[in-house]
Amino acid sequence: MTAVFGVDIGGSGIKGAPVDPARGVLTQERFKVLTPQPSDPRAVVAAVCEVVRTFDHRGPVGLTFPGVVVDGHTRTAANVDKGWVGLDAAGLFSEALGMPATVLNDADAAGLAELAHGAGRGESGVVLVLTFGTGIGSALFVDGVLVPNTELGHLELRGKDAERRASSAAKERHGLDWERWAVRVDEYLDLVEKLFSPQLVVIGGGVSRKHERFLPLLRAREARVVPAELRNDAGIVGAAMAAARAGG
Repeated sequence: MTAVFGVDIGGSGIKGAPVDPARGVLTQERFKVLTPQPSDPRAVVAAVCEVVRTFDHRGPVGLTFPGVVVDGHTRTAANVDKGWVGLDAAGLFSEALGMPATVLNDADAAGLAELAHGAGRGESGVVLVLTFGTGIGSALFVDGVLVPNTELGHLELRGKDAERRASSAAKERHGLDWERWAVRVDEYLDLVEKLFSPQLVVIGGGVSRKHERFLPLLRAREARVVPAELRNDAGIVGAAMAAARAGG
């Protein structure tokens, strides 16, 4: 299969690479730029164009977005500029790039990649993929079928959004060591386990590179808790998979 381009838009960075979606691998080393601040649509589109044009790519482009995405329209924007709310993001990116664009929630993209090519491969029942980064993203699957836009990082925990307490950014913001952060992650996992009873929880996002530092600190629970196999490339791979499925 011809490579499809995947772009992962996060609250702190925008990274992309050509992807072989059938194998779930990057075909070239990814390129990353910092997310513009403020992260308004015009600035982010320009940054995305910079990432894509670094490569000699012509064809479908898949893009993740940190918020609810319905039919290519961005409905929420928790960790980026509020100017994104209500936009036809797919149309905006397609016009700027001059290529077909598919946009989906960032954690949903990571989840699609992990279920096809990573830690959730072949898993039935309820699987929850959680990405810990600027916020907490979530992708919920039932027998391999995605329930899109769950946004479980915004569940209330101790009177505030859970991601304000337990994201990777919260760890840095509050100066938490791994042990103290693991206590907060456990508290969050207790909440989602009570609500959804997953058989498997896959921990992704940038922090998954250091999974050996905190996963052993988590309490034993009904769900198996494992690190993402695609690590922080999962969003890029999932975005490209979505673009390939859209047929360009």
